[in-house]
Amino acid sequence: MDRQERKRKAHDLDVTVWVGKSGIDAVVDELNDQLADRELVKVKFLRAARAGSSTEEQAADLADRVNATVFDTRGHTAVMYR
Repeated sequence: MDRQERKRKAHDLDVTVWVGKSGIDAVVDELNDQLADRELVKVKFLRAARAGSSTEEQAADLADRVNATVFDTRGHTAVMYR
């Protein structure tokens, strides 16, 4: 899948993983399962999860933990794929 096609698919995705006050540790298994079933997964970082760090930093950390790649971040949302 090329970048443009991935971008089109990511635009229509709904958020399926929310990172809240429990942090990214709480969603690692869920994201891992979703990435096994789907090409792209959209993750929303709620205010309580950000705690002074940027969405890009949090997304990169989460992607490292599930062996994924961050495709795009916008606002407080990231799209990941494997």
